[in-house]
Amino acid sequence: MATSSSPRLLSSFLGDRLLSASARPLLRGAAPGSRRAAYQATRTLCNLVDILFNRGQSDKPEDNPRRLRPGKVSPRLSVPKHIQRPPYVNARQRPGLHNGPEIHDERGIECMRASGKLAAQVLKFAGTLVEPGITTDEIDKAVHQMIVDNGAYPSPLGYCGFPKSVCTSVNECICHGIPDSRPLEDGDIINIDVTVYLNGYHGDTSATFLCGNVDDKAKKLVQVTRECLDKAISICAPGVEIKRIGRTIQDHADKFKFGVVRQFVGHGVGQVFHAEPVVLHFRNNEWGRMTLNQTFTIEPMLTVGSVNPVIWSDDWTAVTEDGSLSAQFEHTILITEDGAEILTQC
Repeated sequence: MATSSSPRLLSSFLGDRLLSASARPLLRGAAPGSRRAAYQATRTLCNLVDILFNRGQSDKPEDNPRRLRPGKVSPRLSVPKHIQRPPYVNARQRPGLHNGPEIHDERGIECMRASGKLAAQVLKFAGTLVEPGITTDEIDKAVHQMIVDNGAYPSPLGYCGFPKSVCTSVNECICHGIPDSRPLEDGDIINIDVTVYLNGYHGDTSATFLCGNVDDKAKKLVQVTRECLDKAISICAPGVEIKRIGRTIQDHADKFKFGVVRQFVGHGVGQVFHAEPVVLHFRNNEWGRMTLNQTFTIEPMLTVGSVNPVIWSDDWTAVTEDGSLSAQFEHTILITEDGAEILTQC
């Protein structure tokens, strides 16, 4: 989440990209002087990035031959006409953050379970494709085909102009990497972020995979990032303060001296792609409690070095400013009477 001193914010999943904001975060739903205040919805959908971190630094990978460089992006893939599209596809109006949580009735919960299960199956399949020599574009095509073969729509495709059906974030890419012609190399790590839209509901998940012979530092980063997600899910239940998620993640990451990216966040998900609450992955004082039958994502991103993002000129790809490795894991969860049900596992 952007700091309170940032005059402008950049949302990585927002068509209008640049939003004006005051020098201090705007407050909503609180009386003057009240501590029960939340950032205004116009802080954007999810995954906010402070533009002051990055403009003027993009697409300059220095002299390190392992640093990512943009590859060639192939044309957008088609989706059969009979498959239901999310409302934002081909809409003239830009999608915004849904002003309210995603809380479901019995039918909605079953639909969320179905979309979550499919997303998990697609992600598992995508992970089997990871090997030296395959391009992220080839992974995208395979993922796209599996999603549409199951009667679903790949949620990222066409969202505020995103050109692909999945996000593939390699090595220092924090998130939202666009699949392209770059082949994976031995020793790479890659996050694959899958969201499917099935029967009117989104299921959102991601995982970081190892490609070939990965060094111990990268393995440790991936392991700890997964542990951060697991520990955060374990504390979720009705009535629990949402800010405990960030504290739990930060506490575990600190033990291993890994950084926690602050500019990208989890979010409510369901009939809309991005809804309240905004889930911060670092220690914070945001208010709000989890509600029975609510669905949202937790998606911590950890780094070996700098946590500051640099956005490439494609306005999507977010990489660490120092080229250090980043890993991410994500699940969509349902708040139940007994705690939390992970919807995106199979």
